[in-house]
Amino acid sequence: MASKHTPFHPIIYVRGYAMTPSEIDETSADPFCGFNLGSTTYRAVADRNRQPRKYIFESPVIRLASDFGYRDIYEDGYDILDKEWHDDPSHKLGSRAIIVYRYYDEASQLLGKGKTPELEVFSQKLGELILKVRELVCGNPDNGIAPKDFRCYLVAHSMGGLVCRGLLQNPKLDPHKAAQYVDKFFTYATPHNGIDVVGKNIPSWLSWNDINNFNRERLAGFLALDKLPKETQGRVDWLPGPIAERTFCMVGTNRNDYEVAMGLSRSFAGHGSDGLVRIENATLNALSDTQKPGAPCAKAFAFRAHSGYFGIVNSEESYQNLTRFLFGDVRVDLWVDVTDIRLPAEVRAAEDQGKKVDALYQFEAMAAPRAKLWYLTRRVAEEDSVACLRHQDWKSAPKKNGSIYLSSVFLANRARVNQNRPSLAYNLILNVRVPDYEIEQKLWINQHYEGSSLFRNALVLELEPPAVAKAAWKIRYAWQDQGFSLASEDLDPKALAGGKVEVKVPFDSGSTPGIKGQLRFVISLWNPDAQMTE
Repeated sequence: MASKHTPFHPIIYVRGYAMTPSEIDETSADPFCGFNLGSTTYRAVADRNRQPRKYIFESPVIRLASDFGYRDIYEDGYDILDKEWHDDPSHKLGSRAIIVYRYYDEASQLLGKGKTPELEVFSQKLGELILKVRELVCGNPDNGIAPKDFRCYLVAHSMGGLVCRGLLQNPKLDPHKAAQYVDKFFTYATPHNGIDVVGKNIPSWLSWNDINNFNRERLAGFLALDKLPKETQGRVDWLPGPIAERTFCMVGTNRNDYEVAMGLSRSFAGHGSDGLVRIENATLNALSDTQKPGAPCAKAFAFRAHSGYFGIVNSEESYQNLTRFLFGDVRVDLWVDVTDIRLPAEVRAAEDQGKKVDALYQFEAMAAPRAKLWYLTRRVAEEDSVACLRHQDWKSAPKKNGSIYLSSVFLANRARVNQNRPSLAYNLILNVRVPDYEIEQKLWINQHYEGSSLFRNALVLELEPPAVAKAAWKIRYAWQDQGFSLASEDLDPKALAGGKVEVKVPFDSGSTPGIKGQLRFVISLWNPDAQMTE
């Protein structure tokens, strides 16, 4: 039975890696370990005589308090792990609590012993913290939560996501089975597949300041992934168990704003990174019970750096993904299925003659909810975040390799602003870039126009979830073409297992060269047991 507080469970924040003793001390001195930082950006205005409009993001901690009634756990200068906190009977922990896992305190020269524990210890103690939160929440009669119904959320930045994964997927690090109480898992810029420097994985022998924690061989043992079948070896971005369906990876794509080590980090990480973690290493995939690769975990992309004032944690885009993932009402997983690719006539003639033709098709996708000033996901070629399809891969297995997962979007009933259209809606821009065609590994540039598209259009998707059990979804769409149109074309949802439905919207560039396929939306109710009263 779901808790009556669903979906507002305690949130446990798990911070990222601190390299030097001074960084560890700075982390320990901050009650919120950096999750209380916000950012100020600007938006252009029409009148050039006016200053640009400020856009302020207060911080995830403050916004969770102001938007959803969450509060921190500090009372009279103590936190829930202090004896003094428990000695005062007035100190009670509510279900909407923000707890910061201060795992670096022991390593601090100010607050601890100045010696950093192993990564395994961090994971084990995270389990102990979860059980302590469970004890306090369930022990507060005002909450009315039975111990078996207790749930919490893990929200982690960078290495903090690895700390969480150690608890979630390595039974040896969870002797008291605390992982069963984790309802959802959200990561910002976590190096799920380790960290690469100048194209090479961090070596296992580089133990200075525990940098080898990001070595894939080291992580395989830590995450209990060292005995996987051949097709999954070499990567550690696998998450087994049902938690994979309830995991979200927020990926940063802006390396330029990452100033650590005077910019050396972003130089070593290279293009296609957030300044530290490569984009391809920042997501997760499900691992089946038979240890076979499964579906990708939910993910979205933001043009933000790994950390800092303009980092991924301190952004409206990430916050909106976080809160919709935790508290939202509808989940939409977006796929593009490519059914036909039309090559330029000269290139097609070369392929018909038996010459090897290749190309890399880049799929851009940007999704923005109605009446908002930000994207929920942003995948753009110039930011190295596009989804890619190689021509040879598609040709060898069109159905298998031509199906590409783009992103997941979570929508919330509370965000509705137009009572005349009682639907959840967002706009999706899809752009397939014209590739660099190759014939026998030689670039073919005849009739090539840089920056042009095989297909480009925007689509508005509107959804009305069923009002009662077993009722039908109402789903409409409209291609925008050269202007704006309200969604008016009805779609007929196909029922899938697990209460999900699927709708498909075909597209065709209608030209040569060109591309044909369909956008496939897999839609489901999210937090169906929630009692959304706000």
